[in-house]
Amino acid sequence: AICGSGNGVAMTANKHNGIRAAICWNEELAVLARAHNDANVLCLPARFISTEQAKKIVNAFLTEHFEVGRHKRRVEKIDC
Repeated sequence: AICGSGNGVAMTANKHNGIRAAICWNEELAVLARAHNDANVLCLPARFISTEQAKKIVNAFLTEHFEVGRHKRRVEKIDC
């Protein structure tokens, strides 16, 4: 999802069951969103990143996997 700040689309997406949307403005945040929070929707702040940065962030988000382990319990609470 893309909007100026990423906040509007993230808040809207997170209202729906099973959605864990994360605003990411760099690759590290995209990796952590997937690995630690099992984010399944990426929200990009279009006003603050370039097209090239967006491509790298999307790639990082799509190639990272949820680590499970110590993060599983927290993610289960988010999905309640």
